[in-house]
Amino acid sequence: MLVSLIDRYRHKIKTAEELRRIVGDRPRKQKVIMCHGVFDVVHPGHMRHLVYAKSKADILIASLTADKHITKGLYRPHVPQDLRAINLAAFEMVDYVLIDERDKPLENIRLIQPDYFAKGFEYGGLGNDITQKTAEELEVVKSYGGELIFTPGDVVYSSSALIKEAAPDVRHANLQILMERNNLDFDGLRRVLDQMHGRRVHVLGDTIVDSYTYCAMIGGQTKTPTLSVAFERKVDYVGGAGVVAKHLLAAGANVTFSTVLGDDPLKDFVVEDLTRAGVDLRAVVDKTRPTVNKNAIIVGGYRLLKVDTLDNRSISDEILSGLQANISGEKVEAVVYSDFRHGIFNRRTIPKLIEAIPPGAYRVADSQVASRWGNITEFKDFDLITPNEREARFALGDQDSGVRPLASLLYDAARCKLLILKLGERGVLACRDDEHYSLDSYFVVNSFVDRVVDAVGAGDAMLAYATLSKLASGNDAAATIIGNMAASCECEVDGNIPVTLEQVRAKIDTIERQMTFT
Repeated sequence: MLVSLIDRYRHKIKTAEELRRIVGDRPRKQKVIMCHGVFDVVHPGHMRHLVYAKSKADILIASLTADKHITKGLYRPHVPQDLRAINLAAFEMVDYVLIDERDKPLENIRLIQPDYFAKGFEYGGLGNDITQKTAEELEVVKSYGGELIFTPGDVVYSSSALIKEAAPDVRHANLQILMERNNLDFDGLRRVLDQMHGRRVHVLGDTIVDSYTYCAMIGGQTKTPTLSVAFERKVDYVGGAGVVAKHLLAAGANVTFSTVLGDDPLKDFVVEDLTRAGVDLRAVVDKTRPTVNKNAIIVGGYRLLKVDTLDNRSISDEILSGLQANISGEKVEAVVYSDFRHGIFNRRTIPKLIEAIPPGAYRVADSQVASRWGNITEFKDFDLITPNEREARFALGDQDSGVRPLASLLYDAARCKLLILKLGERGVLACRDDEHYSLDSYFVVNSFVDRVVDAVGAGDAMLAYATLSKLASGNDAAATIIGNMAASCECEVDGNIPVTLEQVRAKIDTIERQMTFT
């Protein structure tokens, strides 16, 4: 079982300081050799390299680059650092494994002072024409009397090529290691779900009525490029911040929801729907604007067209004052600001709405504005923010950075305590520490979707369950795992339907069976 493998080999994983004490000072009776690399997917080239290195010394230390410093692709490494370390530790020829917090192994070489530092033959170049990186390593090794050696060989393997061709499924192994590092087990996750009941949460944000108008194709006009369809039925759902409130309610919370609605029939639909669900609705009616409606025209299973009815101008000072009073006057454990940039949130209103948050309330923000003006970093000093990758890049004006550097930049810009960066089918990347060189600053939770039916609403489910899990447990990893499981559940149903506790429990049960092979 996976658990036993981790338990069996984790003792080999050491810090640089520990390794220095273990191997002692030079000269040594037992020779020490050190290798360094990414080891994202261990391939035959790595094996040959490690076997050769071990043949030259008594003790082999395999050093690997921390996740933060891997820049080979936007989403690399594929295998997180803890799992890469376990993979190397499981090899008989490897005596110790080291995760290097720095972008280069120079400081650890200087500290440990291995007798030999081994590189692949491809880094040696022709004659003395070595790479700049290798030249830096050589200088450090020579400074204390060590020797740089190159692995012989004639075949170069590529982890990047292997991952591109057929990426291995590491989600279960990654989750197991993450849970162990954060003192979690599956029964603990279930207890967190139980402890979410009755949590008091106030949601503020733009309500959207999502409409689906189903039609049948009739044909096209002969004189103009116009499609002709026959109306069949229309279905309305409360969306936007309204469905965030419903997700929280489905998870067991007591929910107050403040929003702005127009004076129209859709307002009546929203009020009836949310009241029937059990949400404590504090709606402000603005007669000068419509209730936001986004109507998708669906023909033959395809979304042919979407018609939006909205007014994105800023709310008035009078309405703003009313919303401030709603927020400040409600004693809750958490306040969630769900920004769709349809009038409630903007550069003028956000500072005043932040000031209205009651002292001690857990502060959460989600800004779903990738296609409009808006910026998640305007919600400064929040406890939790949950943008997706596109929203993060939009906020920072950064289309090039890998997701880990991107997360660190956004974390610092927003000055938040926990960032859960949504990566779609890849899952999520969490950043929880401004010491970005720390090995514990980041962690990944892969997606656990069995079959994608409809991804709409996955972010809303994530937001709701992560918020409540953090209130219940105080554990960043537990909040991210449970939030990600809720998002996975949402992807497996059609429509933005609130995810229930029973669905999340079933997902936990399924994953536990898969990981324990029962």
